[in-house]
Parts: sequence; C-alpha cells; structure tokens
Amino acid sequence: MEHSSNGPVVAAVTVQDRAAPRTLGWRQRQRRYLTTLLQTRLVGTGLVILGVVVFCAIFAEQIAPHDPLEQDYTAIAQEPSREHPLGTDDLGRDMLSRIIYGSRVSLQVGAIAVGLAVTFGAALGLLSGYVGGAFDNIIMRFVDGVQAFPGLILALGLAAALGPSIQNVMLAIGFISSPAIARLTRAQTLSIRESEYVAAARVMGASPRTIILRHIWPNATAPIIVQATLLVASAIVTEASLSFLGVGVQPPTPSWGAMLRTGSQYLEVAPWIAFGPGVAIFLTVLAFNFIGDGLRRANDPRLASRQRG
Repeated sequence: MEHSSNGPVVAAVTVQDRAAPRTLGWRQRQRRYLTTLLQTRLVGTGLVILGVVVFCAIFAEQIAPHDPLEQDYTAIAQEPSREHPLGTDDLGRDMLSRIIYGSRVSLQVGAIAVGLAVTFGAALGLLSGYVGGAFDNIIMRFVDGVQAFPGLILALGLAAALGPSIQNVMLAIGFISSPAIARLTRAQTLSIRESEYVAAARVMGASPRTIILRHIWPNATAPIIVQATLLVASAIVTEASLSFLGVGVQPPTPSWGAMLRTGSQYLEVAPWIAFGPGVAIFLTVLAFNFIGDGLRRANDPRLASRQRG
C-alpha cells in the first residue's frame, strides 16, 4: 500500500492515475475560489468600476476628448456642455479629459506604493517571524514607532522633506503602508514555521533561506494579497490628500487630489470642478474595497461556508 494526500492507494495504480485526482482537486479548488469571489456581494460591481478606471488609464490618449493641459481662456469655468461633458476648470481645461488622465496617476501611485510596502514589509515580517528573539523585538519596536504616527501626517512630513513629486509621494506612501504588511507577514510566519512540513524541511537540512522562500512565503501570501488590495485604496486617498495639500503631484499634471483643491475654491460658482474628481476617487476606492472584501471571503473558509449557507 502507498499513501497519498487523498488516502491509501494500491501500488499498481500508475503515476498518471494518481495525478489525475490531484489535478482535478486543484481545479475544483480554483473554481470554488473564483465562484466564492464572484458571488460575494458587490464584487462584480467593483470589478466593473476598476475595469473602467484601468481602461481609462491605458487608453487615455484615445478616449480623452481634449488635451488635458490645453488652456482655453474663452471657456473658463464653463458649465457642462456637449463639448465639455463635465465642464471646464479655472483655466478652461476640459475636466473629463483631466479626470481620465488623472486615473493614471492614482493607479500608478497605488500600485507602486503598495508594491514597495509589500516588498519592504514582507521582508521584515518574514525575517522577524522566522528569526525571532532580539531581532524580532527590534523590528517590531521599529514598526510600532512608525505606526505611532498618524499615517497622513507622517506621509505629509516625508513628502514635504523629500520634495513634492510623484516619486516621493510613492516612497512616502509605501513607507507608511509597510508596517501593516510587516505585522501581517510576521503573524503568518509565526504560525507557519511551526507546521509539520516546515519541521520536516528543517530536519532534511534545508537552509533558512529555502524554508522562508519555498515553504513559508507561498503559504503566507493569501492574506497579504487581501491586505494589499485594501492598501491600494488607502494609497489612492493618501495621494489625493497630499496633492490637495500641495505636496503631492504638482501642476499641470492631472491629479484628482489637485483638481479637488482647485474645485474647493469654486464650490459656489463652479461646483462641477470638484464634483468630477471627487466622484472618481469615491468610486475607485469603493471598487478596491469591494474586491478586497471578496478576496477576504474567498480566502477564509469560515466566511465562504457561512456565505454559502
């Protein structure tokens, strides 16, 4: 008799016969995962909204009706019309075109900043959780120190110290977002490192690097992906806040936060200047939150079974 993950099997069974149920099981798990994800309330809505935003960011040159930087002093603060569906701003620039191009900035900042946070935070969390001891205490006290500051205030200080630019905004947001990833990764590492397969790998002489990269990290990624999705929404809001305060993306680059700052000065006479970018931020952040909630349910068997029940 031989044993597999599915129980005892007869020795005469071929390798292909034994591999088929495993492949089918993997496919079934993937199908169940996608089904749970898509059946979660409002995930489909979030995917549609995000798809529209990504489409606008990729094909901005083709779909934008006007040059977002073109100024028309004969159409300053013009109301929405057929030529300018969302009106124009204080310099006569088409608001719809600027919102479409602004999606590039928001998605770029969100993706790159969270990518930096995951890279830095996951590395700290893996090392801290696996090594433990004094190293773990030092890393966690550093994380506590960063989290002791309000995130927006710390990002504002870093962006102001580094200088206003989109690159520095990404660095600032990535830095303030990394502690959440570090803590989550550390918690996952502490749990996984006590597993039997990790102990078996250690007994077989696997190096710490191999154990971390081959056994711990692949099994810790699911909750990190969920957290990263939610952090993208937070990064978009933070970028808009920094641009609104004047230390983020600088004019004339289209940025939703900078457009909100301009619109706040004309709320009584031209409310559409603030309305368009405000709705764009709201819908994009909402989409990421919907998708993050779906990923959380799909990765948590208890929530998934509760939903099916």
